[in-house]
Amino acid sequence: MRAADVSYEKINKNNFPKGPDSLAPGHRACQGCGEVLALRLLLKALGTEFIAVSATGCMEVCTGPYPQSAWRMPWIHVAFENAAAVASGVDEAVQVLRRKGKGYDKRIPVVAFAGDGGTADIGMQALSGALERHHDNFVYVCLDNEAYMNTGIQRSSETPFGANTTTSPIGSHSKGQYTWKKNMPAIAAAHGVPYVATGSPAFQFDLMSKMRRAAAIEGPAYLHIYAPCPTGWRMKPELCIESARLAVSTRIFPLYEVVDGCYQLTRQVAEPKPIADYFKIQGRFKHLKEDDVAYITDRVNADYDRLVKLSEQFPVVASAG
Repeated sequence: MRAADVSYEKINKNNFPKGPDSLAPGHRACQGCGEVLALRLLLKALGTEFIAVSATGCMEVCTGPYPQSAWRMPWIHVAFENAAAVASGVDEAVQVLRRKGKGYDKRIPVVAFAGDGGTADIGMQALSGALERHHDNFVYVCLDNEAYMNTGIQRSSETPFGANTTTSPIGSHSKGQYTWKKNMPAIAAAHGVPYVATGSPAFQFDLMSKMRRAAAIEGPAYLHIYAPCPTGWRMKPELCIESARLAVSTRIFPLYEVVDGCYQLTRQVAEPKPIADYFKIQGRFKHLKEDDVAYITDRVNADYDRLVKLSEQFPVVASAG
């Protein structure tokens, strides 16, 4: 069955999940953390009937300090680099138990959570293997806060061009990060998986609906989630959601789906806001000059235009938005 034909419930203000949260209050995330907000919304969309595999990172540290846990359902903490490998093994084990009639009489999604470092860098090989093996109930979620925040704000391959981190510092001959973000959604889509999507906590219904759709699809799904980090981005905690909105409205972080290989924007941005509005609320970009911002703007718009052309090549499929 094609992913476009799989039924799922979109979430809106009228059917917002009101059941018990699978993530308990009282976690240890930083004040204003956008990553834990995104995680809570994703878990609300999933409910409690799933198995989580969590790589080492900010969300593992703040939700699972032994012997305590904020997770109210089966949760497995694994090493930094192998969330995808362990989740694929769990999925296979569940299938074996189902065939033998030993529980799991209905479909149970297995969801891997990792940060950008654990996904785009040291977890890339395990993720690629899991996507290629085409596991039936496998969902992978990258919570992208654009650096290794848990270990000291070191750059990752998802750190944006021009950002100041502890390992891409500014100086007399450096403007910070000198490479562009790795396009993980496109890499995931290139594996021929049925569903890939981006999401943001500033657009909660879109985010939660995409999680529902990913969990309902038979076959691997990949979600790349924008996760603002006030601590690492040198930003006021109360500006977390504002930064998430601006990332979309400036075209820096487009919202889209790739369903059965077909690209579709789930939020069009015909008249983008100035990228300078996004930069000025984050200390990691305060060193950028006007010509730097113009250079980045040209690249962002070119990337967005390519995404629009991709979406125009395919027929419209049912959106999660």
